[in-house]
Amino acid sequence: MPSQQVPLHSGFGRTSTASDVINGIDLHGQVAIVTGGYSGIGLETTRVLSRAGATITVPARNAGKAREAIAGIPRVEVAELDLGDPASIDNFAMDFVARGCPLHLLVNNAGIMAVPLGRDRRGHELHFATNHLGPFQLTVRLWPALLRAGAARVVILSSGAHRRAAFDFDDPDFERREYDKWKAYAESKTASSLFAVALDSRGETRGIRAFAVHPGRIETGLQRAISMPELQALGLRDRNGQIPASHRSLYKTVEQGAATTVWCATSPALDGMGGVYCEDADIAAAVPVTHEPLDGVLPWAIDPAAAERLWQLSERLTGVSLPA
Repeated sequence: MPSQQVPLHSGFGRTSTASDVINGIDLHGQVAIVTGGYSGIGLETTRVLSRAGATITVPARNAGKAREAIAGIPRVEVAELDLGDPASIDNFAMDFVARGCPLHLLVNNAGIMAVPLGRDRRGHELHFATNHLGPFQLTVRLWPALLRAGAARVVILSSGAHRRAAFDFDDPDFERREYDKWKAYAESKTASSLFAVALDSRGETRGIRAFAVHPGRIETGLQRAISMPELQALGLRDRNGQIPASHRSLYKTVEQGAATTVWCATSPALDGMGGVYCEDADIAAAVPVTHEPLDGVLPWAIDPAAAERLWQLSERLTGVSLPA
């Protein structure tokens, strides 16, 4: 377990907003990339980082839609990127690195949730490919720009759904198991957390620190693949298609959902730290598998040995590795 996986008692909490946690922080001169930064909590992350002075690139599969969404936000540009297409990832990263500018903040925010069985251009299951392998390849390809910053942070969106499943190293692509979209999503988010652990161990001495983030339960387009009857069957919607009154307190607004991402990207309280899983704008508590409340991080999502094993697997599957 990462030795720093202990709450800081940051002074913020589950109702804090992204604007709250960045108050007083000046990002002028800082360069950021926010994948998926044109919708949901990604768009709020883009807005708040820009308001603090950052210059931001928003990679998007649908560049036109992204430009419409970020119109009017200063110092933000859109570039094409498809996390399911290795060539697209390489082209985006190559163009960015060729600029010669530093990359101070990389927010791996884009992702998918509970989609039917599908595979990317490499043949990998879509959750694993989009939520982990794509961000892995992107981060490794952007390493020279992160190094130029001298002090950089990489924020990786995980989820409390990691508690549903440890990562399955024997069959990560559901080639031999019966496909379960919820398990596939959960395993990809466990992978996101492990990625932060392994990345931080490699970047610490070079000034590159990594953080995994659980944003909380938020209503965004991420749930678009889930039908209303299924949401109702799961008890997540009532007969009128609304969030049940008994569940409303569990949900965050988009502004609250972006808070932990922004806190991890910018808070001076995290200087000299990394490789931890965060929630509610604080470092989450490490909890046992038997822990019943829906908070904290389970051992399988922060295990250094599993993180190293996943890193090696990811290098092998993507064919990319950090420069010597």
